Amino acid sequence: MNEEVKELTCICCPLGCQISVTMKGGEILSVTGNTCPRGDAYARKELTAPTRIVTSSVKVEGGTVVSVKTASDIPKDKIFDIVRELKTVTVKKPVYIGDTVLKNVAGTGVDIVATSEVAS
Repeated sequence: MNEEVKELTCICCPLGCQISVTMKGGEILSVTGNTCPRGDAYARKELTAPTRIVTSSVKVEGGTVVSVKTASDIPKDKIFDIVRELKTVTVKKPVYIGDTVLKNVAGTGVDIVATSEVAS
């Protein structure tokens, strides 16, 4: 197997380091270009088990919506499952920032929480 180089831009801080990851057979051989340990960790995770925070909105009884997000990052391949599940959710007023809107979304073990408020 030949070595392969993947290029990434780190998103851990405003520096946006240009990171090069050398891989062979799915194994990471080296990570270069990062200016801090977070860049190394980001690159390794992004290429082996990518995750994301999902932001969206859900319906609130009475015809409005409330913004929501996952309480922590989820596997990237679960994004569409989560969005589909959120389309079925309607919450009751009042809704406060940090309220759990949906537990264990799409079987990820991660909750969906409100990021804005809707008064009664």
